[in-house]
Amino acid sequence: MSIGANNFNSKLPSSSWRLIKLDHLNLSKNLLHGFLPSNVEALKAMNIMGLSFNKFIGEITYSVGSLQNLVSLDMSRNAFQGPIPDTFRNLIVLEYLDLSNNSLSGTIPKSLELLRDLKYINVSFNNLQGEVPKNGVFANINYRFLMGNPELCGLPDLHILLCPAQGSSRTRKKSLILRITVTLVATCLIFVMLFFTWMIWSRKKQVIGNNGLDSLPRMGHQKITYYELLQATENFSHSNLVGSGSSGTVHKGTFSSGTVFAIKVFDMQWQGGLRRFDSECQILSNVRHRNLVKIVSTCSNKDSVAMVLEYMPNGSLDKRLYSNRNCLSLVERLNIMIDVALAMEYLHLDYAVPIVHRDLKPANVLLDQDLTAHAADFGIAKMLAQDGNIAQTKTLGTIGYIAPEYGLDGQDSTSSDVYSFGVLLLETLTIKKPTDDMFRGDLSLHKWVSLSFPDAVIDILDADLVRDIGFTRG
Repeated sequence: MSIGANNFNSKLPSSSWRLIKLDHLNLSKNLLHGFLPSNVEALKAMNIMGLSFNKFIGEITYSVGSLQNLVSLDMSRNAFQGPIPDTFRNLIVLEYLDLSNNSLSGTIPKSLELLRDLKYINVSFNNLQGEVPKNGVFANINYRFLMGNPELCGLPDLHILLCPAQGSSRTRKKSLILRITVTLVATCLIFVMLFFTWMIWSRKKQVIGNNGLDSLPRMGHQKITYYELLQATENFSHSNLVGSGSSGTVHKGTFSSGTVFAIKVFDMQWQGGLRRFDSECQILSNVRHRNLVKIVSTCSNKDSVAMVLEYMPNGSLDKRLYSNRNCLSLVERLNIMIDVALAMEYLHLDYAVPIVHRDLKPANVLLDQDLTAHAADFGIAKMLAQDGNIAQTKTLGTIGYIAPEYGLDGQDSTSSDVYSFGVLLLETLTIKKPTDDMFRGDLSLHKWVSLSFPDAVIDILDADLVRDIGFTRG
């Protein structure tokens, strides 16, 4: 929902805070006023909230701390008063926080140090006082994000005086003289920093739009033109081809900045190409987990649509398992399986709406430079209804990895991913695909493994894995 950069000058309707599935809200650059209601906590799915450049008043409600999916929060340029709520410590995935140019008072909560993902915080030009926290996001904070709060103390390296202790009037007098001197010097520095900040902002403005959701700080997301994709991939040359499938191709792209991304181009001639693109965008733009591939941007024109994703230099698990030069040790294989399990746990249990991947297989498990696994290819993933665990759908997925009962009945549930994970685990340890020619009739991969227990387990394991463990067959 984006109504930014208009001249709306009313209070927000109470119904605005009952949109429980809303994940982006941009109200910036209006004349909206009134209090922020306590029932804002109902917006559980909220990722990005922009309230800047309005006339909101009163205290920031403590219920904002209940929005645990919040990644970006911009409340700058309003008339908020009172303390910064200590409940902000619950915003565990927060990356961007701007509370500048308000009338906030009290101290900066020390609990903000604990927000490990927080990369940016701006509390300048308020009435804050007391000691500035030292750790977390504050460890490398710039003075311009704290200035305009004359009662802050504790960072002499940033020309913010040491916090006053009980002492003589002479000491306080020296402190006052020092503060005046530092203020004069800091004022000159501020003008210099503002000039360079303005130059940087002017350049960024060419990349990031002024209105709509793109005006909100979206961490890691950026606009990339089709021309830039052509340059990065050398016109999608075969030498940069990473992989291909029914829905399109994936290319390695090296941009002018030196950054490498994966460019997934969807085949618009294929009937389901646009649907796969829409589905993958919907899923990846809403989920955030270290074991899921992150979306950087999208790009489209009349002939094609493409998705820019983080690049995985070690390729897919499928290629690593079946490459003679890249044998994975037992520990590496187990760590990869744990990573995939954590990704599925997040999709099934930790996200607001359960998500079924529906196509879990080695080709869709990608490995970064540290061999950390990331689940990928959400083109046929499905969000399940809130009120039930099973959804009827057209059967999709890859033969051999689909649970038989779901292939026959056309039912989706998180259990189908659990079955696929089991097949994935067996294949990783045995280097046998579930579609191998040996599996005919009643014999399947999991039945073949079951029959090996307890005496012949060593005979079904991958030979490289056996050598790594140190066992001998015989």
